[in-house]
Amino acid sequence: MKPRAKPGEHMTTEDYYQSFLNRDRLIHIVDADPAICEALSVLFRLEGFQTNFSIDAGSFVASLERRMPDAVVLNLQIGPVNGLTLLHRIKTLRRTTPVFMLSDTAQLEAAINAMKMGAADVLSKPVDTEHLLASVRDGLRREMQSGTTQHSRRPVEVRGFSQLTPREREVLQLISNGQSNKEAGLELGISPRTVEVHRARVMEKLGARNTADLIRIVLTS
Repeated sequence: MKPRAKPGEHMTTEDYYQSFLNRDRLIHIVDADPAICEALSVLFRLEGFQTNFSIDAGSFVASLERRMPDAVVLNLQIGPVNGLTLLHRIKTLRRTTPVFMLSDTAQLEAAINAMKMGAADVLSKPVDTEHLLASVRDGLRREMQSGTTQHSRRPVEVRGFSQLTPREREVLQLISNGQSNKEAGLELGISPRTVEVHRARVMEKLGARNTADLIRIVLTS
């Protein structure tokens, strides 16, 4: 598996933000085969995601009441339950949640119906893990862009940017490019502690709770 770029290594601001998001993103795998669930859980955890899985429809539906996943990998057939029924339930709860359907055998008609109902992709077993990972990343990225578009005119963020000093703007730019406090300090000729102080002020002025939130504000503003 090809490793992803590290922050600062041919990595866009959006990719860097996405890597932060992965820590809080939950991917729920729903498949009657425990081995598939375990294997895909390991795959996504290696990418930094949180994971959960269900081998029956009932436990999956119950889990939706506790926490809505950020993405779902769902088999077209879960025991006696048609996966399309679960797809409909997910989309009813949150339309933008990307859902990736798995098919044990070639099911052209079911795959077409799934796509019509809003599935992000349909993959046949054995699963091409590289393709699945790429599809999940793309689906989450599209969801993020959709969300930032809806909130792109928050006036508090615009006012916050106008309050930044020239040095704070420099620190913000370097942080957005994926540089650490130490790296930013070396480039600006100041100590990592001073960078940390500037970053704290930037976050306060922009209303950011953490670095991921800060980068999101940069993207939306």
